[in-house]
Amino acid sequence: MPSMSRRSVLRGAALGAGVVAAGPLLTACGGSSGSSGGSGGKTVTFGSNAAVPQPKGAYVNVFAAAKKATGLTVKPNWVDHNTFQQNISSYLQGNPDDVFNWFAGERMQFFAGQGLASNVDDVWKNIGANYTDAMKAQSKAPDGHYYLVPFDYYPWAVFYSKSLFKAKGYTVPTTWDEYIALAKKMKGDGITPIAFTNKDGWPSMGTFDYLNMRINGFDFHIDLMRKGDKWNTPQVKATFDHWKQLIPYYSPGFAGQTWQEGAQSLVNQKAGMMVLGLDQIGTIFTGDKAADLGLFAFPEIDPQYGQTAVEAPIDGFMVSKSPKNKDGASKLLSYLGTAKAQQLWLGTNPADVATANGVDTSKYTQPQNDAVKLITGAKSLSQFMDRDTRPDFADPVMIPAIQKFLNSPGDIASILSNVDKQAKTIWASGN
Repeated sequence: MPSMSRRSVLRGAALGAGVVAAGPLLTACGGSSGSSGGSGGKTVTFGSNAAVPQPKGAYVNVFAAAKKATGLTVKPNWVDHNTFQQNISSYLQGNPDDVFNWFAGERMQFFAGQGLASNVDDVWKNIGANYTDAMKAQSKAPDGHYYLVPFDYYPWAVFYSKSLFKAKGYTVPTTWDEYIALAKKMKGDGITPIAFTNKDGWPSMGTFDYLNMRINGFDFHIDLMRKGDKWNTPQVKATFDHWKQLIPYYSPGFAGQTWQEGAQSLVNQKAGMMVLGLDQIGTIFTGDKAADLGLFAFPEIDPQYGQTAVEAPIDGFMVSKSPKNKDGASKLLSYLGTAKAQQLWLGTNPADVATANGVDTSKYTQPQNDAVKLITGAKSLSQFMDRDTRPDFADPVMIPAIQKFLNSPGDIASILSNVDKQAKTIWASGN
């Protein structure tokens, strides 16, 4: 079994386990406060969603380096990603750690808006020169203050095996018609054209995001995610109508397969293409296989929107609303917001790319360099559906709605009507 990426754990099938583990999460965080060292102390508590070996080991290395650089001891509160995700609201309202892992976009803004996080404007006075304006924008809430320090990110794209494309004479499609034509060709060659797998529900969100941005534009997509008021419209129906055209080319039995099974079919050249994040598929194409992993931007559908929007989720750190060691938290984040710290992290995690400027990209793998090229060439960056919209809408409403569509594409009118009603109720409830 390949290493478990953060998202695989985040959206894993262990929902029940996450609920059961809520108590230990809250107890552990609350119990750590007494040893946080107080303001100006030498210990910073850290709520981490990286309990599995691969990211945990990378963090251990970074925290050791942070101690040498800052004199601070980081006391992690390791929790598996799914449990952390499921209980974040109660965690932040209880007695959270000084610093915690979190995400850019709506998910950051949601908790900033609730007053459950401290602004980190003081940190940005130290690290601002390390980041692009796009990264700065993704780290601010609507009140104009910074609440996130970005650490790493990765693109969603269409991934493929370079050696398979070369052997079969396939060329990278740039338009929708070319994409469909290639899928037909692959099917005729006895290859599953698109390794689409949706047992966990969340992987299909990436396909929706790209289809919607290519058909209706980035601004429409983000407004839909943030406001939730246009779900039952011709524009969104057009997105699903295009999606319907792809279903005949998907993996047989895709509803019962995990993304790891889909990625493995790409490695084995049983499938030709897969829409996924580098953070996931980069953990499957490892060692000698890494150089065989190719990627291209999701094809253009409407020329006025082209391929200029790229989905690139950003992971980073936030500070809780009343940290026991505010000075230490700021000092730690000032270190983590440097190329030096992020380079160390990427040394053991080649499925992401650094967010800070100045990282030695000669140490990147080819997929990492291809990812940087794709992201830096983008006009707009989205964060992924479950980060761009409200958490009480993304999973409870959209995962079952998309699953129902994939099972019964002809029912899209009633599905969108139901989504629209639920969205209006949720947004009307406020935060």
